Amino acid sequence: MKLADFADILPHVGSISGDMDVTGLSFDSRRVQPGDLFFALPGTKADGAAFVADAVRRGAAGVVAARGAIRSPLSVPLIEVDDPRRALALATARFFGAQPEIMVAVTGTAGKTSVASFTRQIWEQAGFAAASIGTTGVVAPGRDEYGELTTPDPVSLHKLLAELAASGVTHAAMEASSHGLSQRRVDGVRFAAAAFTNIGRDHMDYHPTVEEYHQTKMRLFDTLLPPGAPAVVFADDAWSQPTIEAVERAGRKLLTVGRNGTFIALKRAEHERHRQHGEVEHEGRLYEIEVPLAGEFQLANALVAAGLAIATGLDAATAFKALKHLKGASGRLELTGTTKDGAQIYVDYAHKPEALENVLKAVRPFTTGRVVVVFGCGGDRDRGKRPIMGDIARRLADVVIVTDDNPRSEDPAAIRAEILAAVPEAREIGDRREAIRTAIAGLRTGDTLIVAGKGHEHGQEIAGRKYPFSDHEEVRKALEEMGQ
Repeated sequence: MKLADFADILPHVGSISGDMDVTGLSFDSRRVQPGDLFFALPGTKADGAAFVADAVRRGAAGVVAARGAIRSPLSVPLIEVDDPRRALALATARFFGAQPEIMVAVTGTAGKTSVASFTRQIWEQAGFAAASIGTTGVVAPGRDEYGELTTPDPVSLHKLLAELAASGVTHAAMEASSHGLSQRRVDGVRFAAAAFTNIGRDHMDYHPTVEEYHQTKMRLFDTLLPPGAPAVVFADDAWSQPTIEAVERAGRKLLTVGRNGTFIALKRAEHERHRQHGEVEHEGRLYEIEVPLAGEFQLANALVAAGLAIATGLDAATAFKALKHLKGASGRLELTGTTKDGAQIYVDYAHKPEALENVLKAVRPFTTGRVVVVFGCGGDRDRGKRPIMGDIARRLADVVIVTDDNPRSEDPAAIRAEILAAVPEAREIGDRREAIRTAIAGLRTGDTLIVAGKGHEHGQEIAGRKYPFSDHEEVRKALEEMGQ
């Protein structure tokens, strides 16, 4: 492509020629190839301006930076913009071009992964080639790849979208995290609809207040979603009304779902251990639905997903019928094993207060014995949630084992101590493998064990190193070693 192809995104002046060839885009100087445009992004830990010289040495054809960020003369053209992150996302979307025809995004604290997965599955049931992108990776026809970031960087994301479109994918659902929205990672995606699940305490190490966190989420609706496009909002959360107001101010088409919803109104719900039956009303007609997953939060996620599918053109009867075939996302209240005495063991990604509360409440009605939970908290993240989660475990579980999650650079014992301050009666077992085995060994008939915090993750980060670790594998190994 030529620099002139980005003229509305990267205004060039003076001696910079629009005929300059642009063979690629990069924001990591270590990955610059000759002919790339290098975007010097401001960051919380490092400033891309410090790596401009390295990018030029590696063959960058030009540099894009914030106005005034580069003060030394360069041997290549310098293009200054107001928002380098947004410029990168928009330029990358232009560079790769193709995207699936129908793109939707979901934001909120909890449920994003499930909603994206459920939306993909509903579309698949309707016969569409569909994909989901998020915390658990990329799932598409012939493609199932593990990932680590909820929202990929713009270059990876737009390259992926082009690949999906080229492979025949017509529908894609993705997660939009607050980091991704704040850092402009999803700018340039052509959204047909977007959805909101809920707001809870999360990322308080990144956002100064919950209000600012919510406002960042709203960028999906007031900036990225086109005017008049549908916004599906779960109506039963404490933050539903502020979200409804933000959507209406932004001039998007409001579609609410849930017990208080008007687009999809949940009229009745009956909960069983592994499935839920309900009745919903949509446009004056009643539909019987079945969701083969436990927990009312999963019913809520299913309704948001159905709302997205209907809002983007699928007929309601097909969408609601598809719900009975849903499979839970990896590590989301996932039944991973059962002891010989019938005690059930679930792995769940709950690493936030509301998520832990939801999962413990979800299994209580079907637990005739004790609810047992093994969990910890991650290091280098919001410290304030640690005693909150300890208190939730104290109130809602009968047996609590506090262990390590991803301590990262923090002292694991110090993290555990902050949790234990709110639940002093808990058992402390720092080694997560040992904690899981101890919990399983103590299970009795009627008990339910929740191994919470890491869900789908395949590693554990300790002192700057990542070690292979899977809660799923550890549960299965422990059951096998105990002859269960």
